[in-house]
Parts: sequence; C-alpha cells; structure tokens
Amino acid sequence: MYREEKRSWMKHLDFTIIDMVMLEAALILAYAWRFDMSWLFYEDIYKRIAVVALLIDICVVFFGESYTGVLRRNKYQELRHTITHCTVVFGGVLVYMYATKTSVVYSRQMLFAFWGMFIFLSYFGRVVLKRYIRRQKLQDKNKELMTVVSDYESVEKCLYEIAHDKYTDFKVDGIAITDKDMRGQEIQGIPVVASADTFMEYLRTNVVDQVYINGRTKESSEALATELVELGLTVHVALIDTSSMASEKRIEYFGDNIVLTSCMHFANARQLFVKRLMDIVGSLIGLVFTGLAFIIFAPIIKIQSPGPVFFKQVRIGKNGRRFNFYKFRSMYMDAEERKAELMKDNEMQGNMFKMENDPRIIPIGHFMRKYSVDELPQFWNVLKGDMSLVGTRPPTEDEFEQYQYHHKARLGIKPGLTGMWQVSGRSKITDFEQVVALDTDYIANWTLGLDMKILFKTVGVVLTGRGSK
Repeated sequence: MYREEKRSWMKHLDFTIIDMVMLEAALILAYAWRFDMSWLFYEDIYKRIAVVALLIDICVVFFGESYTGVLRRNKYQELRHTITHCTVVFGGVLVYMYATKTSVVYSRQMLFAFWGMFIFLSYFGRVVLKRYIRRQKLQDKNKELMTVVSDYESVEKCLYEIAHDKYTDFKVDGIAITDKDMRGQEIQGIPVVASADTFMEYLRTNVVDQVYINGRTKESSEALATELVELGLTVHVALIDTSSMASEKRIEYFGDNIVLTSCMHFANARQLFVKRLMDIVGSLIGLVFTGLAFIIFAPIIKIQSPGPVFFKQVRIGKNGRRFNFYKFRSMYMDAEERKAELMKDNEMQGNMFKMENDPRIIPIGHFMRKYSVDELPQFWNVLKGDMSLVGTRPPTEDEFEQYQYHHKARLGIKPGLTGMWQVSGRSKITDFEQVVALDTDYIANWTLGLDMKILFKTVGVVLTGRGSK
C-alpha cells in the first residue's frame, strides 16, 4: 500500500482557496453596494485591483503563516486571526494604490466596505470549512483501520495517546498483545483481537490498513515492520518516548539513521530567508539614519568627552559566539573601569547591570539613551549578520560568565536590536529572570508576524522615549 505525502504548501490549500473566493466576493459586493448594483469587472481600474488583491493575499499566506494551527483554534481565536489577515491584505492594497499614485481614483467608501465584508465573509468561510473538515474526520467510514501491537504493560499508555483523538485519519479497531493471550477482552473499549502467535493469521483474514508497533526492543520492532511492509501495510514504529522532550520535534535523516530532532522552535527556510531579507533592508535604511546621527552627535560627544565617537565591545551572540558590538559612545572613557564600584547600586536582580542615574553617562548621553540614538551603529552588526533586527539583547562577557544553565536559552537565536524586553517596559523590569522568561517565550513562539509586531512597538517606544531608562 502507498500513502499520499502532503507537501507543506498544500496542507491548507482549502483555506487559501476559500479566503481568495471570499476576497473576490467582498470586492464584488462592496462595488455593487457603492455603485448601484454595478458589476465590478466592467471597470478596468477595479478589475486591476481585484487581481492585485489576490496576489497580495497569496503573499500574506505564503509569508505570514495565516493557517498555522487553524483546526485547533476556537471561534474567538479564529476571529482574531481573520481580522489580522484581512487587515494586512487591505493594508497591502492601500500601499499598492499609494505606490502607483492611483488612490484618488478609487472610492474610499467602497474600499472600507470591502475591508469589513472581507473580514465577515472570510471568517464565515473559515468557520464553515472547519466545521465540515471536523465532521468528516469524525466519520469512521472515511478512516483507515489500524491495529496496535504492544505488550500488556505499555498498552494502556499507548492507547491513551493515539486511539482517542477524534480528528485523526485512522481508527484503532483492534489490539494485539504480544506477551499475553487476551483475545476476547477489551482495553479502553477496544477489542483485543490477537496474540503474538495469532497476529499474522488475523492480518490475513481481516481488514487492516495500518499497524502501530509499540515494541520493547528495536530489533523485534524492525523485523516485524519489515515483514508487514512486504504485506502491503502502512507501518508505524514507536522509536522513543518524547513526552519529556521539547514540544518541537522533527524526524530527520543522518546518513542511514533516522533521528528525532528537537528544539525550542523550528523555522523553515522560507521564514529564515524573509527574516534575513528584513534584516538587510532594515539595516541599510538604518545606516542612513546612523550617518545623519553621526553628523549631529559626533561633535557633541567629542566636546563633552574627548575620545572615540564609537564604543566597541565584545558581546556574546548566538549560542555563545563572540562578536564586536558597536554603539555611539554615551559614557565617559573610564566607564568600564568604574562599573565595578557601581555594582552595589545595580537595580537589576541577576546577571545584568542597570542604573537609572548612572554617573558615567555624559550629558548628551542621557538624550541619546532615552531615544535609543546610541544604538544606531548596531545596524552595521545587523548587516554583517552578527545580529538581527529583532532578537534578544546580547550580554557582555562578564555577564555571560555568570550565567546559569537555563539562562543560555536566551542565546538560542541571533541577538537583536530590539526584542520582547525592550517593548515590554524594560525600565520597569528589575529581575533578570523576567528578561530570560520574555526572551525564551519569544524564541518558543517566534513568527514573522511577531517580529513585525515588535518592530512597530519599538518605533513607538523610541519616538516617545518610554521604557528606555
């Protein structure tokens, strides 16, 4: 027997299509409402926007992961995701109009009516489609029949984990116990249909599509799996209990070995490409502002504290890598030497130094720090690839040397110019463990959308100077 392998881009093709249909329906209805029941496709400029909106929607789906976990969302979670998706598409349409200088030719009433209708229709379509999919998965006639092979000691746990999920594409309808003859009995409502001696005969005379082997030894499981595959069955072999491991897991191939790879969060090549593209574009723009800031602040820094304009320090990057970290100098030249005597006034609990009225800061440095002007040279670190626009703040070498084991989790990604700590009111956070918790939460739940959210929040924090003390 063969099994269809679903490619990741096709996994939620049904939801992609339903959103595209609802988008076009929203445009048609909004146009008809605004222009006395006229047909949208009779007018070229609106016909063009119908095509552009579809392309933008596809891009949002491709880069924004709109349907990740869609079947597990409740109604309120789905509404929030729908509003976000439709608003991003609508924003993309507005950007297109602005870029092509055609915004004045479109009806604003029609556009905002389209936005509202798109949210309503898309949400309705998603809810109906999810209900249909769930009902289909609940119908046993659409499911393949699976037999579980296990020893008596571990069969209860095995069945609890795989047999009672309502939304699988298989139904466990039989159990083969390998170390006892329990035929005729039931375990968790599922009949025991065979023993070790009668299992092959049961397969010969009954309908079985899939077999799940929960064997005690690797050798016996592999031998049985090989024999069953030759019979045309689909076979699943339990290799390792992962209940105590991280939630993110993947099966990979290292040479001829199948390995289970686990980490805090998996990112695919597309996501990493987009993140790096954002870093390059953002750093190039940022370096323009860095040049302007240099012209303004370099003379002031020189006057208030003779010495170099830039401050260079070795910081700790991804998984302990060291790199040269750059800032505009906002402190006196002997700042590092004076740090030791100020440690008694450290306002942070743990491996980070923070002091509200730090006497080492030069007069202009207070302004630079309040509005994060001193951080601008780090766009060079981002362009080089040492850092990212969004990540975790890189510790100094002496801070890193004091880390406990769990603190190193925050170094699991590239450090960033901004991050969860910076947009969560960093001046109010005085416990390093809170910083670690925010950073690890960011890593575990990272998406491109989360990066965009943090970047937008950062702009607000920088412009207002909030949370920068």
